Amino acid sequence: MSVKLIVLVVLLALTMCRAQRLGINVYYESLCPDSAKFIVEQLQPLKAGSLGRYLDLTLVPFGKANYTTVGSDVQFTCQHGPKECYGNKVHSCAIQHIQVDSYQNTQTRESLSLDYVTCLMKLAINFQDATYPGEKCARDLQLRNWNVIDTCANSTEGSKLLQHNGELTSQLKPPLTSVPTITFNQLYDHDNQELALRDLRAAVCRNLRSPQPQECAYSTGSTVNSATVLATIIISLTSFVLAKLA
Repeated sequence: MSVKLIVLVVLLALTMCRAQRLGINVYYESLCPDSAKFIVEQLQPLKAGSLGRYLDLTLVPFGKANYTTVGSDVQFTCQHGPKECYGNKVHSCAIQHIQVDSYQNTQTRESLSLDYVTCLMKLAINFQDATYPGEKCARDLQLRNWNVIDTCANSTEGSKLLQHNGELTSQLKPPLTSVPTITFNQLYDHDNQELALRDLRAAVCRNLRSPQPQECAYSTGSTVNSATVLATIIISLTSFVLAKLA
């Protein structure tokens, strides 16, 4: 077998051994203490780490809110009051409109949106005055289009985006009973929910399809599975062959 063919086979095997991406949906509320704790202490650090590249994250700010439509108008009631309804609109508009500038070459729209949401959750949970910290977080993260987010949150667009999040939330089966609620690949599982609230990293590793990424192999209480060992061997073999070709 030629060296080029060996390299091709190894690279093909390596591609097959890559872990699939995992869809994770987080249904939350902008002024919910449990939502803030989960996003700030678990979700954002995990997404920013090496496991984050395996996750397709969808944030759904709505929670236990309700809405009614009166003509073209949409009226909301939220678990933590009107300020939370406004906060949910800011979150919805930010997720819709945040863009990554060329200078933010280490960021994606997804990661920057999560950073912004995390900033809001850190500050908004204790804000006492009438000023929601949307502009402050936008300034801290150097977002260039806070005016677009602000206009959206105070217009029909923000209401429509929040209504859409309400529709997504109503599609949960079984219906949402606690906030935050976490689903993997759009499927709710009680055991996954309980584990994610305690240890999101463990829940993610549990749901990443075999072979798991190497980052999961040495998690607390886990053992190295054969697929992970195989992937490690293939990586080493590929490096060796490429070094010989250099």
